[in-house]
Amino acid sequence: MRFTKSIPNMFTLGNLFCGFLSIGFAAEGEYNNAAILILIGMMLDSMDGRLARMLKADSSLGKELDSLADIVTFGVAPSFLVYYTYLNQLGKLGIMVAGLFPLFGAYRLARFNISSSKSSLNYFIGVPITAAGGILALLTLFGNYIPNIITTVVFTGLCFLMVSRIRIPSFKEIPLPKYGTIVTLFIGCLLFVIYKGTYKQFPYLIYIATPLYVAYLAYRFVKKKNNKEELE
Repeated sequence: MRFTKSIPNMFTLGNLFCGFLSIGFAAEGEYNNAAILILIGMMLDSMDGRLARMLKADSSLGKELDSLADIVTFGVAPSFLVYYTYLNQLGKLGIMVAGLFPLFGAYRLARFNISSSKSSLNYFIGVPITAAGGILALLTLFGNYIPNIITTVVFTGLCFLMVSRIRIPSFKEIPLPKYGTIVTLFIGCLLFVIYKGTYKQFPYLIYIATPLYVAYLAYRFVKKKNNKEELE
């Protein structure tokens, strides 16, 4: 029973470790590796909360751990990635600008944690840090086809959108389409990497995370279908 209740936290810690590895890869100049690890962390982050509710393993520890993992994987890691790939040309000004992203992201997470549970079920206030970090990872992954100015503008815009008061639908009541979108983006990036012939340079975790996440989606789909049949 204790092991079952710790499974969601394992996914959260996996998310945190992906953020740590991403920073390391970015520092070594392996920017595609760093971007892929952020996307893997994005998938793990979308799974831990659902698994906690599925296994009835919700806890205050898990919620706090999730926020700490998010600030590393989707706040610090993307900011380092953008700094090493684009903003380092600006010198000290570049590192200062890059530092804005985790600062705004931390504020966004803190505000979300104290928001009412009712509003969080229907919409987010501001862009979630998970989505913002994932967007930066995708921009870096396809950086050869995107002008630097666009990435810089998107980076700056996401900083302010995270702390804005804009209401963004959460779509928590429609999980499968959201999961399908994430999986589609991830598989699309994987196919792009294979097409470019550089897949051997990427972390082996990518080949573990993809089938694992697809299997989880299939399980969710079957469970939802069975619940509908029981209600009928």
